[in-house]
Amino acid sequence: MLAATLDPSGRRVELDEERWQHIVQQHPRMARYVRSVMAAIRDPDRILPGDEPGEEFFYLEGEGPSRWLKVVVHFDGEEGRIITAFPRSSMP
Repeated sequence: MLAATLDPSGRRVELDEERWQHIVQQHPRMARYVRSVMAAIRDPDRILPGDEPGEEFFYLEGEGPSRWLKVVVHFDGEEGRIITAFPRSSMP
């Protein structure tokens, strides 16, 4: 495991090395923003339901390489796993 934190509901969310490599390969500008990714989970500006069951989107404004940082988390009960993260210029 590369990093872990709690979301505002107290659920543990982990980022493993495999997923971090996926994020950096797909979005090279994210390479220096692992702390921002974890901050988006710990203290997000917005949380929205994801596209799949158990999935949530965490948004943090003003962090990362663009205006917004979006982090996709899949939850299995009270445990979450970061699936991906990427910059966004606007909210969806």
